[in-house]
Amino acid sequence: MRKPRDIDAELAALAERATALKARRVTQLGELVIASGADALGADILMGALSVAATEKNEQTRGQWRQRGEAFFRGQRTRAAAASAPPYDPQTEPSPSPDAPD
Repeated sequence: MRKPRDIDAELAALAERATALKARRVTQLGELVIASGADALGADILMGALSVAATEKNEQTRGQWRQRGEAFFRGQRTRAAAASAPPYDPQTEPSPSPDAPD
């Protein structure tokens, strides 16, 4: 004879899993904000930029954003990031402090 299913327990387990997935998504979105450097922006600016991105209908613009996002996840620097970053100069490397332990 088959064991009866405990529907309430299954629903509770699914609800718990959904809550955990939502929490993980929020954490990952926060990590993306930090990794992109957008955490330096004010909350009002960030919200404005995100709302524009969410309502953007132009596929060409969305495609450009997608390419930049894909490049970010591949670890490649975008042209804008490369242009704004100062060139590497070994002369400006900080020298180790004489008090620093080896």
